[in-house]
Amino acid sequence: MSGQTMKGVILTGHGGPECLSWREDLPRPSPGPREVLIRVRAAGVNNTDLNLRTGWYSKQEGAAEDATWSGKALSFPRIQGADVCGEVVELGEEVRRALLGQRVLVEPCLREAGGAELATPWYLGSECDGGFAQYMTVAARHAYPVQSGLSDAELASFPCSYSTAENMLTRAAVSAGERVLITGASGGVGSAAVQLALARGARVTALTSPAKAQDLLDLGVERTIDRYADPIAALGANSQDVVLDLVGGPTWQALPELLTHGGRYAVSGAIAGALVELDLRTLYLKDLSFFGCTVLAPEVFGNLLRRIETGQIRPLLAATYPLKEIGAAQAAFAEKAHTGKIVLEVP
Repeated sequence: MSGQTMKGVILTGHGGPECLSWREDLPRPSPGPREVLIRVRAAGVNNTDLNLRTGWYSKQEGAAEDATWSGKALSFPRIQGADVCGEVVELGEEVRRALLGQRVLVEPCLREAGGAELATPWYLGSECDGGFAQYMTVAARHAYPVQSGLSDAELASFPCSYSTAENMLTRAAVSAGERVLITGASGGVGSAAVQLALARGARVTALTSPAKAQDLLDLGVERTIDRYADPIAALGANSQDVVLDLVGGPTWQALPELLTHGGRYAVSGAIAGALVELDLRTLYLKDLSFFGCTVLAPEVFGNLLRRIETGQIRPLLAATYPLKEIGAAQAAFAEKAHTGKIVLEVP
């Protein structure tokens, strides 16, 4: 298949939607010895896509020299897309034949690329090309066969958001009967965290907008709280065993106060604001544990696949768009009027 072209969307630089360019003459990649070539069928839209495009991850004012998850500059042009469902259509010479023809989900947090182990894990669509094109290559170890009656678009709603949520729950060691507060609970990661926490037997409270409260109650949360309300007034101090935070921002200071003695706080997002103020006395006097969650623990993606295949979790597919309409899809995503995931269907 080498030497042929494909259709896809490339990111040409940091900025607005004008930096996304539809192309029909992109070179089709070829798999290395330990890689597979995947015919992409569907790819989800994530906060990461927008954050990488705008350079949000950079901590340097007016620069983007550290604008990826690994803290390095983003190389252009880049094919983004971390949520990938597709079919393995070509194998590298060292890859087992059983993978050929399999429908797969791609683990978005990469520990191997270009035939080499990575000292610092890469993120699909950030340090290397992802799924916003007809074809992509990835190390075979990161392509997981999935046996499911769900559609490609439904399956593409899982990899990034649900593995992020499962990683947070794993790091915080959430168990049955524990009280868990989830912020940003209607978004892709938030709604995934709700389902996965409930699958563990936790008692879940969701922080969300009133317009989306019923969606979360239908999923099985015990109660919802308006995201603009005072959570301490609503729940009481020392009332939660775990907080899973995807928001940050001005209400963050209440979250440690909500935790019981020995409570755990896990964070994997800061869309409402990255800089917060912590009273260290709360941290050490209550013996709290804080977890920053980016790199997936080795067992996380395999555990997630088993939950998908056994039907313990279900897709929350808010909308689908053709890949060529990525600008409209990202605009809808940015409005945050949806519950669940927006997915791009690849021609």
